[in-house]
Amino acid sequence: MPELPEVETIRRQLEPRAVGQTIVDAVVLDPLWCAPRPPAEVEEALRGRQITRLGRRGKYLIVELDDERFLVMHLRMTGNFLWVAAADTEERRYLRVRLWLDGGARLEFVDQRRFGTGIVLDGTDALDEYLSSRLGPEPLEPSFTADVLRQTAKGRKAPIKAFLLNQQMIAGVGNIYADEALFRARIHPLKEAGRLKRDEFARLRESIVEVLNEGIQSFGASIDNYRDANGAEGRMQNRFQIHLREGEPCPRCGSTVRKMRAAGRGTYFCPRCQRAPRPARAKVA
Repeated sequence: MPELPEVETIRRQLEPRAVGQTIVDAVVLDPLWCAPRPPAEVEEALRGRQITRLGRRGKYLIVELDDERFLVMHLRMTGNFLWVAAADTEERRYLRVRLWLDGGARLEFVDQRRFGTGIVLDGTDALDEYLSSRLGPEPLEPSFTADVLRQTAKGRKAPIKAFLLNQQMIAGVGNIYADEALFRARIHPLKEAGRLKRDEFARLRESIVEVLNEGIQSFGASIDNYRDANGAEGRMQNRFQIHLREGEPCPRCGSTVRKMRAAGRGTYFCPRCQRAPRPARAKVA
């Protein structure tokens, strides 16, 4: 957390308010946020820059500034990027970064566990290099097809849950939406990614797109620290079909939902709808 839907929610909420405004002052209160670059250097790079666009790539929020300068942020586990009205004088706990805008409002990065990061990049080439080295296909782009998913997974022996969590394979999918997508596609989390059949890749691609769009429509999922740009909770947690539902009846077949560890994460599945994979047969010499 936050995953693609949460970051996209923040982007959509901030863009109409922030674009066109100038960062008149910037203060980095936590050096970890921009390490190894010194806070004073980052502050100077942001001051006086106009916000021209807000973008997103996977779980990264991208604040595009004039003269092809980019502030690229990752919220990690507990980061929130908030719009704060000029009249709001509250001093928020865990405040890491504060950006003053010429309209009087502020953008504040709040992060309890201090894992969130920010980096300033100059030029589109630097931005493309930074993101392409870290991220795979964007799942909400039309180019993300079942064939692309199949080719990306070809020959990979990692469990499909681990494959989905690997940002270099698919950008933006995390623990919550991986569970939901695998359940809807009727695929067991431990099945080898490279052993999925064509129809399974087709179902999985459709399910990934479906759950991510549902997450965006619900303003994200708030099961821990996530808040949208207005400080409000999301509603996707009310639409979970499998995630966090251990011990409850499966909404599809009525079997008891189980929890296990997969890819080092708590993973929820239905043992009837998501059949455990059969062991691979040994090759005969």
